[in-house]
Amino acid sequence: MKKKEILKLDGVGYRYNDAKKDEYVLKDISYKFETGTIYAIKGKSGSGKTTLLSLISGLEKNYLGNIYYNEKDLKKINLDKYRSQDIGIVFQSYNLLPHLTTFENITLSMEINHSKIKDKKSRVLELLKSVGLGEELASRRVLKLSGGEQQRVAIARSLSYNPGMIIADEPTGNLDKETENEIMKILTRLAHEEGKCVIIVTHSDNVSNQCDKVYELKAKKIND
Repeated sequence: MKKKEILKLDGVGYRYNDAKKDEYVLKDISYKFETGTIYAIKGKSGSGKTTLLSLISGLEKNYLGNIYYNEKDLKKINLDKYRSQDIGIVFQSYNLLPHLTTFENITLSMEINHSKIKDKKSRVLELLKSVGLGEELASRRVLKLSGGEQQRVAIARSLSYNPGMIIADEPTGNLDKETENEIMKILTRLAHEEGKCVIIVTHSDNVSNQCDKVYELKAKKIND
């Protein structure tokens, strides 16, 4: 599978509005991310991991430098459309709606993203199978699922509109090591077999060791 550049950070810097002039959370971040590759971004608390994730996700426009998705400047595109169609986001706390079933959580995502899929039930079952969940869980309320099952549903939900890039914020932070490895197998397959760009922010050495490339945030820039 031929890889291509999907995300580019060019001299990206960020500081809070009330910070001193030379006090940056991030400074001079330049890197390229490719399809078919799984990345880990590591760093100590306060190194800017969450800020970097917010910038990549298009949640913040007030930054120095430029971020390009498929050669399009994030400052110049419709960010609502970008977040709802081009990227999938997976959170440590799952961010599922607990009063809804697995099926309802995933189909709600499809509706929000204006999916044109007619047979949503078949698509949901297909997505659940792809993350190792059986059909019987489709009708189960999220509160009745284990943490590992909820994270699999969250990944399936992020895939419901077939984004080119998956961004995961500490996706295994609440899971035991065995379940963490199972989630990593899913994310690795998405990169290596489905050609997606997967970017994981993590504190886990076990997670970063399973990624193709690891970047560590320190001294306000990403170092190889």
